[in-house]
Amino acid sequence: MNIREVQVTFDCADPAALAGFWCELLGYQVQPPPAGFDSWDAALDAWGVDAKERNSRSAATPPDGASGPRLFFQRVPEGKAAKNRVHLDVRTAPGIAGDERMAALEAEADRLLGFGATRVRRVDPDGRMETGFVVMQDPEGNEFCLD
Repeated sequence: MNIREVQVTFDCADPAALAGFWCELLGYQVQPPPAGFDSWDAALDAWGVDAKERNSRSAATPPDGASGPRLFFQRVPEGKAAKNRVHLDVRTAPGIAGDERMAALEAEADRLLGFGATRVRRVDPDGRMETGFVVMQDPEGNEFCLD
């Protein structure tokens, strides 16, 4: 069987800002410019990209040596209209249970509020199947869970 890499693509209004938010959340970095260029502006200048198209896309990647999917952000004209059918669960408190887990999730939720996230709801552990999580939205309303 052939294992394939995955890229997660976000439709959005402000690719640079949303890429920055997800870099902060995941510990990613904005994708570095191509070889031979000191900055993205230098690359875009060399390619003749018009100023109004400079924020039409952005990407975030794991830092060197880390693994994870590339995140791609593309500007689209329409806004988000409904709940996501697919969302990311961000493993914020792996191996932690109960009150300690929920405190770690709440601390991360509070930190992300400062970067433009919105808290949607908290689901507490139920002692059976549910371990607890916090539902959030990024600055453009895309749902994700702190898990």
